[in-house]
Amino acid sequence: MFRFTIRVKPGAKREAVGGRWGDDALVVAVAAPAVEGKANEAVRKALAKAFGVRKQDVDVVAGERGRDKVVQVDHAPTGAAELLARLLDR
Repeated sequence: MFRFTIRVKPGAKREAVGGRWGDDALVVAVAAPAVEGKANEAVRKALAKAFGVRKQDVDVVAGERGRDKVVQVDHAPTGAAELLARLLDR
């Protein structure tokens, strides 16, 4: 299990995972709007792709209704912390 904070940018022109918001939040841009959980689903899909896991292995554990969220990746791959560090530095 691997937890970290993210900052969501819904309604973006294209999906992107990378960059830093504040001190330690990973920026996740998704095209889906922030209505009816569509952005949360898009975030789960984008993070699953970035970390090489199934969408079902990514959960929003805090911040369901806000832009700042805490996510958890179950069955995180070896080196997940290093991958997160690289994504933050993009």
